[in-house]
Amino acid sequence: MQCALKFACSAAPPSSASIAPLLFPNTHNKKKKLRNGCSIRAELSDDNDPLLQAAINSASLRFHETHRQDPLFIDPYAGCFVSTHTQMDMETKAKQYCIATKFIDDKLLSTVNHMDGLKQVVLLSDGMDTRPYRLNWPSSTIMFDISPLRVFQKAAEKLDGVGAKIPQRCLFLHVPLETPNIQETLVTKGFNCTRPSVWAIQGLPLMTLVSFEEILLTVSGMAMKGCLFFGELPAWLAETGIGNKSSTKKWINNIFMSYGFKVDMISYDEVAKRLSKVVKPGDYEKILFVAEQLRCSDDQMETWRKELQRVDEDGDEEGFEDL
Repeated sequence: MQCALKFACSAAPPSSASIAPLLFPNTHNKKKKLRNGCSIRAELSDDNDPLLQAAINSASLRFHETHRQDPLFIDPYAGCFVSTHTQMDMETKAKQYCIATKFIDDKLLSTVNHMDGLKQVVLLSDGMDTRPYRLNWPSSTIMFDISPLRVFQKAAEKLDGVGAKIPQRCLFLHVPLETPNIQETLVTKGFNCTRPSVWAIQGLPLMTLVSFEEILLTVSGMAMKGCLFFGELPAWLAETGIGNKSSTKKWINNIFMSYGFKVDMISYDEVAKRLSKVVKPGDYEKILFVAEQLRCSDDQMETWRKELQRVDEDGDEEGFEDL
């Protein structure tokens, strides 16, 4: 099962004019002919790059949470991405994002710590995810970050500048979101589809429902039966009113099941309550979920197909000898 992932944007679908250079990474540098015969080349800068700015905004939320009196988590590296004059609306954005971040952190570590041998973690992120550096990963953990290349490169420079290190006996590899074949690249970098893995998504730029379905197709093809996929999705994917929980739940059940996953929507309010936090009532812009793979990975299916073929061939040979 092969597919290419192409995404762009942040919490809601942008206009076609704003995402065109990002959706087609191999074409945004092509020159555009003008009437007078001249040509121009559109260039993204740090100030007008929506993916970079979205990642910095999320890092700002982690930075502010880290410096609260009673933080949900500590991100010692978020500050290297944040400008000193950055100000965020903490009441409307931070609590939901930080509650989801804490939930995903805990779910990742609890899942990985129950894996034997090689532990495979795939993070679908905005490029500034510091989890590989700040979480206490057990030895023999290999982490793959799928995110926009430009953002990841800038983040890597900042992290190197502050001396951020991956835990000993762990490995961290990046797969550019713009890669034509994500599955093939993951396998080339060492991902093993016949071993357990855990997948988490938070901040990955999504533009359309189709782009999310490509993610589901990738995870479904590479994750073994019983593996978990969880995280945070923009609520507009459900194509329903954000506050209409019944229809959103129906949508998420249908789309995940169509790719072989059993899924549960997670209530931000319930997570907040377990963390002794209070969230202001209102509509949420995100969907928090945990999904379990019910199917076998493509490699598992291929292995079993070959084994069945071998058994059939052995049976045919034995029957021939009896004659």
